[in-house]
Amino acid sequence: MLRDRLDLAWLQLLGLAAATLAAPLLVPNRWLLNALVLSLAVAKGRVIVLDYLGLRQAPMLWRGLLTTWLAGLAAFAALAVAARALV
Repeated sequence: MLRDRLDLAWLQLLGLAAATLAAPLLVPNRWLLNALVLSLAVAKGRVIVLDYLGLRQAPMLWRGLLTTWLAGLAAFAALAVAARALV
């Protein structure tokens, strides 16, 4: 039985990490794999921000800013991969 929200967050992070490890075996397309791994990283970051940093009860502005920051990091990484493919 789960004692609190952190236990559920821990299980979510384990599941997302397992999905990240299994993704290269299941997704043959390299571009789709990159998108999947980046989206899983954003999902893990959101769990960490909301549950481990305790911002689930914070004002919506803070949650939105940190989620936007995470999505921006993933977009920057995607642009770096795309730029590398063009070179």
